[in-house]
Amino acid sequence: MGGTGAPARAPPDGQNRRVHIPAKVEYGLRALLTLAAAGTPHTAESLAAEQGLPPRFLGAILADLRRAGVVASQRGAEGGYRMARRPEDVTIAEVIRALDGPLAEVRGHRPEAMHYQGAAEHLQKVWVAVRASLRLVLEQVTLADVVSGKLPRQVERLTADPDAWEPH
Repeated sequence: MGGTGAPARAPPDGQNRRVHIPAKVEYGLRALLTLAAAGTPHTAESLAAEQGLPPRFLGAILADLRRAGVVASQRGAEGGYRMARRPEDVTIAEVIRALDGPLAEVRGHRPEAMHYQGAAEHLQKVWVAVRASLRLVLEQVTLADVVSGKLPRQVERLTADPDAWEPH
């Protein structure tokens, strides 16, 4: 954080300085947004082709989303995957949880389960605040919001800040 002007060092292997959104979540969201926009069933193969995704991986993702009740599948000539619920009722947070687990963890534990001593005693509050910040965005944005481009006002305000677009 110093003002030396030196370039930031890359984090050691296996460590990350940012929120990580796995391919599984991104691919799942892209497929769901395609389904939400279409309003008709699509096969895993057609969704994969439309979004340029690996078909077998997407098939496994769609199976997870089916188990979570986000999509439904039907067999037959008119078969494929369709939204199990209205896109207005499915949040980005719900999809992330279905495909990747909790929104924020510290070494595999929920923030409220972490306990620190001494100078680090209040670090738990920081982790809880990070999770709350993620929730403020991800629990308010639905698939329908993304498809329409009409994001909640709070999200629009965040993205209107030029600093939000700058890597730090």
